[in-house]
Amino acid sequence: MTRLFTFYPEDFGELPVDILHMDLMISVGDEVTEVGSRMHLRVRDVPVERLELNARDLEVLAASCEEVPARVEYDTKGHLLAFTFDAPLPAGADLHLLTRTRCRPSDHLLEGLYYDVTPAGAPPTQITQCQQWGFQRIVPCFDDMTAKCTYMTTVIADERYTNIISNGDPLSAPKPNGNGRTVVTFENTVTPMAPYLFFLGVGTYATFRREFEYPDGRTFALELLAPPGADPAAAAEALEVLADGVLWVYLFTGPDQFRDLPRRRALMARCRERDLAKVAGDGARVATLRAELADEVKRITPGYAYTGTVYREIGMQNSDYGGMENVGNTTITTNRLMPFPQMTDRAYEYMVRVKVHEYYHNLNGSEVTGKTPFEIWLNEAVTVHVENEHFGFFFGEEYARLQTVLDLVDPETGTFALDEGAASMPIEPDGFNDPNELINGVTYVKSPEFVRMVETVVGREMFARGLGVYHRRFAHGNASRQDWLEAMEEVAGCDLAGMAEGWLKQTGYPEVRVTHRYDPAQRTCTLALDQEGGSEPWIFPLTVALVGADGVDLAEQTHLVGERHETVVFEDVDAPAYLSVNRGYTFYGRVTDDAAPPALFLQARTDPDLIARFSAFQRCAEAEMLGLLADPAAVPSAEFCTLYADLAAEDDLMRRAGGQFLTIFESVTDPRYAHRYTALHDARVRLLRGIAAAHRERLLDLYRRYAAAPADRSPAAIKARQVKNAVLQVLAALDTSEIHALVREQFEGAACATDRIAAFAAYLDSSAPDRRAVLDAFEAEAKEHPVSWETFLAVVAGSSAPDALDLVQRVAASPSFHIEQSNDQRALFGRFARNRRLSLETPEGREYLAGVLGRLGRVNEYNTVSALEVFGALDRMAEEHQAPLVGVLLSVMRAVDPGKQPSVYHTARRLLIGAPHAVAGYVAAYGPVPELEGADRVR
Repeated sequence: MTRLFTFYPEDFGELPVDILHMDLMISVGDEVTEVGSRMHLRVRDVPVERLELNARDLEVLAASCEEVPARVEYDTKGHLLAFTFDAPLPAGADLHLLTRTRCRPSDHLLEGLYYDVTPAGAPPTQITQCQQWGFQRIVPCFDDMTAKCTYMTTVIADERYTNIISNGDPLSAPKPNGNGRTVVTFENTVTPMAPYLFFLGVGTYATFRREFEYPDGRTFALELLAPPGADPAAAAEALEVLADGVLWVYLFTGPDQFRDLPRRRALMARCRERDLAKVAGDGARVATLRAELADEVKRITPGYAYTGTVYREIGMQNSDYGGMENVGNTTITTNRLMPFPQMTDRAYEYMVRVKVHEYYHNLNGSEVTGKTPFEIWLNEAVTVHVENEHFGFFFGEEYARLQTVLDLVDPETGTFALDEGAASMPIEPDGFNDPNELINGVTYVKSPEFVRMVETVVGREMFARGLGVYHRRFAHGNASRQDWLEAMEEVAGCDLAGMAEGWLKQTGYPEVRVTHRYDPAQRTCTLALDQEGGSEPWIFPLTVALVGADGVDLAEQTHLVGERHETVVFEDVDAPAYLSVNRGYTFYGRVTDDAAPPALFLQARTDPDLIARFSAFQRCAEAEMLGLLADPAAVPSAEFCTLYADLAAEDDLMRRAGGQFLTIFESVTDPRYAHRYTALHDARVRLLRGIAAAHRERLLDLYRRYAAAPADRSPAAIKARQVKNAVLQVLAALDTSEIHALVREQFEGAACATDRIAAFAAYLDSSAPDRRAVLDAFEAEAKEHPVSWETFLAVVAGSSAPDALDLVQRVAASPSFHIEQSNDQRALFGRFARNRRLSLETPEGREYLAGVLGRLGRVNEYNTVSALEVFGALDRMAEEHQAPLVGVLLSVMRAVDPGKQPSVYHTARRLLIGAPHAVAGYVAAYGPVPELEGADRVR
């Protein structure tokens, strides 16, 4: 039987030994690094006569067992270094495996030890990425999430490096080691660490430091390693954002986080006051505040407190991930490390999020670790859930929740689109080819939504206590999803097994249809719920309310849905003007009700629940899009154009939700049009143009009013900029010389990167005669800073201009574009792939995409697999594009080596297996597809 995946759950079992400690001696060279290892093991309950260490692409110089003789064999194909003993080692036996190996850093394989961007004149920057199996590229090991042990790591490296880093605390300052080299030893012996959390870094950085002080007086250092020449003020702001996150985790997480909230808020304010007094040198005030804080903090049960002496963030310019926790040394992509002036608001918000996310992993992921890669979701889902709470605390809960909902429904990058695709995998998949396949929207968006649904079912207080039980019970160990569920069930007194099985093992999501009937005699309103999707019914909470014509709730309840067909009854209520369904996006899925257009328009104006109100607005917009798609001569309705203008002018709504509320996607759910990308784009342009034509002066007034808002990065200023640029995007659809002048004026006079990028994108898509000159000028400017360059590439790749492909090809040929750099790959090629009207629906776009992905597949599997997501709906795309797109996927498969790039090869194969109609069309036109032989017998 042909395997769809390289690894399945049964490939992961109990290790035969306990790994207790590793002593590492790492001599870092510019091209070759030599690693000596002494691994202390203890045989578990069953005697062993053979031990197999993971060892990938290493040169083995020596290997032996300290206690007994052993035959050593290195299987380079299977990536195993095997020790075979003459006689079985008894249970409880201690032994030490000694190895001496060499590894060679890569310039594009971002796993194990690899080169990062090096400042001019400095020795080569080298950092590690061990998630999930990178440690075996550095040293022979049991590269397993349960192989948690302590470490003593000695690093010898070029004395010109400003920073030499590994996990734990240095035993002393670096010392000369002769021949222009220096040596330093790190001790990580307090908290056992899974091998994927190991970190080694040697580089040239600007180092910034800040003391963090808890309310009870305990301190540790926060450290930021940024590119040389980094702005100290921006670094200080980045450290303040991190400090806010560390303090928030201490005060607002933990089993009793919902108790004494006013006191917790007061403690946060007092800590800030103390820190300002420390900076000002006001010792007396500091002493007074410390005494007050020490007394007040005794009255609460705080959350997680950091256990180390230094918590460090290290800028990594080249990485597959935005951030990676590494026990005391978090790597964050340099473009999101600190608030550069070139950073957009969305990137700034990501910076705020990623800092607290990676910090919370010290508890959830590092101290308590999943058992296998199949539980990566558990490490991430709870952490993202806490990250979302933190972001909502500082930016507003409604705003934060709406941002997540947009991440769900976005037709280009949203999780629903990914989850509908042929290559989609469940939260806990049947198998995988590489652990990187498990780092996707399902892991980071869908699985946190499952956690949020569990919180809704058990209640917020019970959820916090259950999480506390989980973290205490499995501290410094490993846990399965069953362990997590049992902790929740134990505290809440409910059964979550059925709900979990459906959400963790099924792809897709429920689609719920709600109809209602009001009985005036009985004063009851009965809702009929019908759910589709999934091989078994989904179990999920659904919050629904009845709302009057004045926008006041008549009644609300949260119902646990578990069957295909159910009813919900509201008793002793007035007749509702409309239903407010799935409030707050209670469950991960799509829902519609039987509202007529007038009720939807009323709901979009008056629903007290911001998320349900947004959903109503989206349904109104979709109805307009469908009308425009069905009739090329149709124009947007006056009612919708006025609705849009009214919502944009509603000050309170924009303060709460920001301009993101006004999003109109190039998408509809109607299967006749859902994957007609060019038609969808054209319909949206017509819709925006209709709004702009109907309310031009009003929108111009709104634009000018919001243009006067401050240019800082406060939540209020960010939301105001969103509104301004949403309005500018609508006006830009008019594509007149007057609007060109307005857009160019913003581009040239922008006080922040967000405004400049928004104007650039609008100008690039316009018919302005000087648009290419603006492009050339901005390209020259963007090349000077990696943050600007990344954003510039993404705008060009997503352009809807007639010459967009020419622009993409020109930029890709620029000496400033580096295909080995992950940021460049994602921004240009990843964004181009998602520009579906160009990449999938034009012959020249398909040809370019095939070449790009075939080339990229040999450089970076992770970003290539991400780009392949655009083929997920292949069988539902227009007939004339299906066979050519099958050809693109086959071209990608044939361009890579299935042994070296299994994720790319097998993902493309799964996409083809999931598109039988398209494949049949290709076979009819071009002949058999050998790559799909045995597809009816795949596992």
